[in-house]
Amino acid sequence: MLPVEHLNLDHVLQTVCVLESVVLRSFGPEGGQVLFTRDTGQAMLSRSGTRILTALRLEHPLARMVVECVLKHSTITGDGSKTFILLLASILRMIHTTACKEPNVSHTYNSREAAEAATARHLADELLAFALEELDDVIAMGVVPYGCCLSWEDFTAKTPSPAHTNNHCVQKLLASFFHSRLGRTHCDFISDLTCELLTHWKFKNDLPSLSLQFVNDNLPALHTPVSGFPISCSRLIEGQVIHRDFATSCPQTDHQPVKAVVFTGYLQPKLLSAGEVLELGCGEQGMEGNSKKERSIVQFSAWAERSLECVIANLQSLGVSVLFSAVKQSAAVLALAVQAGMCIVECASEDELSLFAQLSGATPVSDCWMIEPEHVATLTFCRPILLGAHRYVHVAFHDSAERVMVKPCSLVICGPGEGQTDQYACAFRDAIRMLLSTWEPMGMTATTASKRTFKSNKSTSLHTGNQIPNAPPFQQCVLEPGCVIPAGGTFEFLLNHALLQHSRTSVPDDTSMGIPAVSQLLANALLSVPRQIYSHSLRSFLQTQTRLLCFIQNHSHPFSLVYTQEHNTILIQGWGKNEFPLEENKLSMHCCREAVSSKVFILDSGLESVSCKYQLLLAVLQCVSSLLQVDTVLRTHTALHTQSRRLANISWEGTEDEAED
Repeated sequence: MLPVEHLNLDHVLQTVCVLESVVLRSFGPEGGQVLFTRDTGQAMLSRSGTRILTALRLEHPLARMVVECVLKHSTITGDGSKTFILLLASILRMIHTTACKEPNVSHTYNSREAAEAATARHLADELLAFALEELDDVIAMGVVPYGCCLSWEDFTAKTPSPAHTNNHCVQKLLASFFHSRLGRTHCDFISDLTCELLTHWKFKNDLPSLSLQFVNDNLPALHTPVSGFPISCSRLIEGQVIHRDFATSCPQTDHQPVKAVVFTGYLQPKLLSAGEVLELGCGEQGMEGNSKKERSIVQFSAWAERSLECVIANLQSLGVSVLFSAVKQSAAVLALAVQAGMCIVECASEDELSLFAQLSGATPVSDCWMIEPEHVATLTFCRPILLGAHRYVHVAFHDSAERVMVKPCSLVICGPGEGQTDQYACAFRDAIRMLLSTWEPMGMTATTASKRTFKSNKSTSLHTGNQIPNAPPFQQCVLEPGCVIPAGGTFEFLLNHALLQHSRTSVPDDTSMGIPAVSQLLANALLSVPRQIYSHSLRSFLQTQTRLLCFIQNHSHPFSLVYTQEHNTILIQGWGKNEFPLEENKLSMHCCREAVSSKVFILDSGLESVSCKYQLLLAVLQCVSSLLQVDTVLRTHTALHTQSRRLANISWEGTEDEAED
């Protein structure tokens, strides 16, 4: 009889609460780092939720399922792994409380436990349906007007000024992200370095999402980890770093342009065509068989060498002095290259060669007998570079009008140890993904678009008591690229208020639990995030919530983000009729050095992406629905190390060997 474990709502909640207790230690601005020790004695300190969760040895399949959902979400948005667990636990608690209060029908369910499970599943499905159909509208009307849309045009500014306030807010967005990952000490330095990197890789006359996507796709080839140095030694260097050393002596360019070719195959003698015969000689009569064979081998080697010499001569005629190879070349090729004064870089990664081809404009070639001028790249220099304990190949690309990049550069990420350096590199990668999600919000479906068109013709508003007289049309309130909101629980407070308003204006549905109940449940669950942010001071939690709600109720216009250079802080201030000029139907940010009035309060926790928050809520609710569909865990042990697994109403769990296979 196979061991069977029946699951109920309590088991699911307990499993998620265990994960919550782990991530809470590093959550929020006051959170610390978590120390892990491996069996080998190696220690790891980290504040990254993804690293913490993946470092856990989880035996229960539900816990592994939750971590897998977190990893899939963080792979897309690069952020929100700890908030994911926190919201998941909070929503499950709300569902558990609601399910336990619901009346149970004895003739429909065999036990109270079955009734609670059915109610929980139904409520989870209602939550997910509400999020997919209504949540984007609630966020657009109740949250987005109180944020701002960052401008990519001002992204290149290095110092905050009245003309370049948006750039400073991009840095604040990155700084708050790095603070939650790496701590407060190096946030500003790393955010400035990230801005500088993206400035160099900015496409000409193109969308920012394309630049971010390019950096995200090529980041493995664009960064070099260097251990043994503090992170403050991280920097940008011109051109590209090929993470291999020269197999032969490096070229002596004497400040002259270098021409290079990328090979994806082997340099080898020309293959014989169909019907062509290579005559190696029959040998003299009376000679032994071994002598004939040895002479044939010598003749073949001589022919192969002459054939390779022709390849090298062809390269010399094209002015090529550097060969970048994706594979390891033969000793004969290396010897001939040394004689010809060429250098070869072997076993370069596919990602690096692909990036090299894009930046140089040259086409890689796999057949050394088909080399043409379009396969030759012109480089400003090609020389060795010593980064830490390793020597690499450093190339810079010749400027040309055809090249679409501004200033190609590589990122050197330094760290005291290998583990810390890897954490910094992962933080850079996730920051790029977060920016990409911010500037490339989730698209609307046809149903959502038609629904919004219908709603835009109505004069009603979600905020029935606080209508905005000069609000832009509804279509202007959707998630626009670069939309951010002040951090520190502002998103959760605003969405909580919007959901409660939405529940009051919605008509209950007799066939389901109704939108009002679902809205109130989600609204209450959202407050768990700011409660943990201000867990060190309940007074700060109440003050922040009260100020935001008072502002919404007493003002018919959004607040603005005001940057003051004197205190290096961002202020939230109301827009009066004569305070600041606004562009039509757009939100903007302003620089102000005037005295702060009573309706202004200081924000020192940075900014966060509205799009990432929206995607996080959808991912959490999908995970809740999936978790509550699991009825039974069936643990199988079989001699065969193959096991097909399904996750529907039954969760299959095999042995560790099966999992590895």
